[in-house]
Amino acid sequence: MSEEATVDTRGSSTGRAEPGVRGRLLMVDDEPAIVDSVARFLRFTGYEVCTAATGREALALARDFLPELILLDIMLPDCDGFEVLNRLRADGLPVAVVFLTARDTRKDLVRGLTAGGDDYITKPFGLDEVAARIGAVLRRTREHRPGDPTLRAAGLTLNTLTHEVRRDGAAIDLSPTEFRLLRYLMLHQGRVVTRARLLEHVWSYDFNGDDTVVATYISYLRRKVDSHGERLIHTHRGVGYSLRTPEC
Repeated sequence: MSEEATVDTRGSSTGRAEPGVRGRLLMVDDEPAIVDSVARFLRFTGYEVCTAATGREALALARDFLPELILLDIMLPDCDGFEVLNRLRADGLPVAVVFLTARDTRKDLVRGLTAGGDDYITKPFGLDEVAARIGAVLRRTREHRPGDPTLRAAGLTLNTLTHEVRRDGAAIDLSPTEFRLLRYLMLHQGRVVTRARLLEHVWSYDFNGDDTVVATYISYLRRKVDSHGERLIHTHRGVGYSLRTPEC
C-alpha cells in the first residue's frame, strides 16, 4: 500500500506567510512524512489545513470541515481515492479535488480527471508546485462557484459555509450530525430519501450500525426545525423521510 514518499523541497518559499487564511484545505494521505511536510508548508503559506489518513476519515471531515479543496492520494488503506471522489460528488459537496499520488500512468491521470478531479500531481513533487497548483485551482473554482451558499425551503435557510441555520429569521442551533442530516434533506428537497441512503451519506459511506439512529436524529431535528412553524420534515413509513414545503 505504500507509495514513494519523496518530496522535493528545493525552491520552497522562505518568505513570511500571507496575512489571513487563504483557503480551507483537507489533505488525505497515509504517508506521515508527506502529510507532515506538505501540511506544514501550506499552513506556513496561509492555508488552514486539516488531514486524514483514510477514505472514511476523509469523507467525515469533508462533511464537517467543509474544505474548499482536497489534496487526495489514490492508494489509501480502506479504499482508493477514486472511490472517495465518487462519494464526494454523490454527496453534492462543492469541493475541488487535486490528486497527489505516486500513480503516474496516463490511464490513472485520465481516470482521475474524468471522474471529476480538478488537477493531478504525481510524486515526487516540489512544494512550490503543489502550492501553485492549489492556487490555480482555487482561482478557477471560485470564479465559477455560485455566489449564494444558502439552501432554502419556505422560511428555512441553511448556509453551507457558515453552518448558520434559521427559520423565519430565528437562529437554530444544530449539532454537526443534525446539520449534515438537514443539509442532505434540503439538497433533495421534495424527494423521499431512504434510511439506508441517509446512513450512507450522512453518517458514513460504510456505516454498519442500527438504522434506528436515523429516526432518533429525525426526531431531534423536528424538535428544532418544525417547532418554529409548519411541518417540513415528513416520514414515509417503511421507506424514509423527505423535506417538503407546504406547496410541494
